[in-house]
Amino acid sequence: MKSATIYDVAKRAGVSHQTVSRYLSGFEGIRPVTRDKITVALAELEYKPNSAARFLRLQQINRIGFLADRMDQSGPSRTLFGATQAARELDYVLDIVSIDGGDEQSVTEAVDLITQSQVAGIVLSAQTQAGRAAIERRPLSIPVARDFGLVIESTNESMNRAAGRIAAEHLVALGHRRVAYLAGPSQWTASVERRSGFEEALTAAAGTIVVSEEGDWSARSGFDACERLLAASSGSFTAVAVGNDAMAHGALASLARAGLRVPEDVSVVGTDDVPEAEFMVPSLSSVSMDFAFEGRFVVTTLIAEIEHRPAHGGLTLPLPRVVARASTGPAPV
Repeated sequence: MKSATIYDVAKRAGVSHQTVSRYLSGFEGIRPVTRDKITVALAELEYKPNSAARFLRLQQINRIGFLADRMDQSGPSRTLFGATQAARELDYVLDIVSIDGGDEQSVTEAVDLITQSQVAGIVLSAQTQAGRAAIERRPLSIPVARDFGLVIESTNESMNRAAGRIAAEHLVALGHRRVAYLAGPSQWTASVERRSGFEEALTAAAGTIVVSEEGDWSARSGFDACERLLAASSGSFTAVAVGNDAMAHGALASLARAGLRVPEDVSVVGTDDVPEAEFMVPSLSSVSMDFAFEGRFVVTTLIAEIEHRPAHGGLTLPLPRVVARASTGPAPV
């Protein structure tokens, strides 16, 4: 069925199309009776405003560039999902350009590409220090939002540092003081921040990371890294904290192969709370990170700046939290 136009609305309401246009633009000087007629006509005809025409009329651009790093990973892909939803709801189009955050040239070329188009602003997503450095060196004349370095409201604590801290506090509350740590790749800032937050909170509770290893975020790397943890430590830890859930999945398999019971012998806590965490064996305790909301937050913040409205659109970043499941329990005596 053909979409209704303002002329259809005007005919149904018995008013001029100019009056309907003024109503849609927010003009206050319309008589209440006339306003009610237009409101009813809009609802009956299921009128949907033409956002493209509105932006053209206002001589505004409704496209945003999104430089996306590591879309193959769970966190970045969920962030992008939230970003696209927010842009669509606010009548903007998201132009996505993939970048390799570990390659400065890739980031530079992506910025060149996106700025050749007419975009009202840019969202910069860079998961590595190298990628961030390449972006920060580039002067840009349009509004820019970054989905990294997000901090909890009224604090200076980053979301990823908080995630590490909360994982440590969960284990400490269960009596664990000698812990193994399985980190993500060291070039990722999220990995570095999560470990820093974890170690700081564990140390504050008189705990120790007795051994640590690094993976590449994959389950295979988690399995291999946990094998190395076990070989290096002779089982001197009561819990394993892991930088993401995929590696935690691999760690669970390694511990099972070694004949260790989870959580009776060793507790395991992951980070991200991916949908699969609930169905791992045993079900995985994990720090929940609302990546989709972070994507929504960043895009809403950017559009608010573009349209000269209050920042964040009233949104507040949620604090990471532990979803406790069967993989964590009291430290063995």
